[in-house]
Amino acid sequence: MEIDLNPLLTRIAEALERLAPPIPLEATFENGRLFRHDPATGTFHPAPDYPMPLAALVGIEVQKARFVGNLERFARGLPFNHVLLWGVRGTGKSSLAKAAFADAAAGRPALRLVEIDRDQVSALPALFDTLRRRAERFVVLCDDLSFEEGASSAKDLKSALEGGVSGPPANVLFVATSNRRHLMPRGHDEDRGLIATAEDAEEQVSVSDRFGLWIGFPPMDQPTYLAAVQGYAERYGLETPDLDRRALQWSQLRGARSGRVAWQFIRDLAGEQGKPLPL
Repeated sequence: MEIDLNPLLTRIAEALERLAPPIPLEATFENGRLFRHDPATGTFHPAPDYPMPLAALVGIEVQKARFVGNLERFARGLPFNHVLLWGVRGTGKSSLAKAAFADAAAGRPALRLVEIDRDQVSALPALFDTLRRRAERFVVLCDDLSFEEGASSAKDLKSALEGGVSGPPANVLFVATSNRRHLMPRGHDEDRGLIATAEDAEEQVSVSDRFGLWIGFPPMDQPTYLAAVQGYAERYGLETPDLDRRALQWSQLRGARSGRVAWQFIRDLAGEQGKPLPL
């Protein structure tokens, strides 16, 4: 009796296909300009373009000029510095990085942005080695970077930025955002002892020295906050006779003044008036 093995072989092939890792998108960077990196599989997943225009970010003109100048030099192949954007939450650090990239990439088809998760810092050396072999120029962004896992992840980042014997990739600009200038974790492991904890702290603090450009984002004062609200309202055609009063009430309910709080107020106002926004 002859047994038909084709159905069994088909099921085995389908199972193996499901178990096999996906084909890396490393060779298909033409599918987009923004990507998220998955170090577990080595893949680069395209993401939608960032919709917030650079001109819409108000209240951070000094920070914007410094970041854009450095980014322009990188895009043109001139000397540049890796960037640490640090300061209080909601002040526009990651928005500036993405909006400035989108603005710079508009006329530069070889410019790409790759975002990594802050818990994947240990994969940076391998990622940089992968990107080093590419013809494109990459902005690698890590949002809300800190070293909760201790000195080992700090060493991985230092290794990536210093590049070992081959040096750091000339086609990679690393940008990190953080609420802390020295990237310190929220707590220390007291069980390791004072000496070990101090050594870990020194290792983590030394990482910030690898960033040639530090750009600080201080808390917004009231005039800057209101200027941000007025700028957004004018840009998107939102009118109300008591704009400042309502914006201040909104910030009091939130307990903070920042670019993010200003934008959230504008979203509420736009929804109330039935007008669309880019985000």
